[in-house]
Amino acid sequence: MNEKETDEFYERLKQQLLDNGRWPADYLYKFIVPTDKKKIEQIHKIFDNTGAVIESKQSKKGTYTSISITVHLKDPDAVIVKYKEVSLVEGVISL
Repeated sequence: MNEKETDEFYERLKQQLLDNGRWPADYLYKFIVPTDKKKIEQIHKIFDNTGAVIESKQSKKGTYTSISITVHLKDPDAVIVKYKEVSLVEGVISL
């Protein structure tokens, strides 16, 4: 995605979050990342000190790790900030 498409995606996401919920609220993130201790730690650090509940599960072959993160956030902008931070981790896929 180029920068314009990325901005449009986040704008649509923000509107959907505003339309579908009351804030503050719990939000569930789901990511898939290559099984690499450093990359997994990077994602954990992004959610440090947020009270997030983080669950990880390796794929059958151990090539990838799925990470589910439930965290209480104040508004859709806070959700998007975390998505942008995680997007800097190489190889991560946001679901």
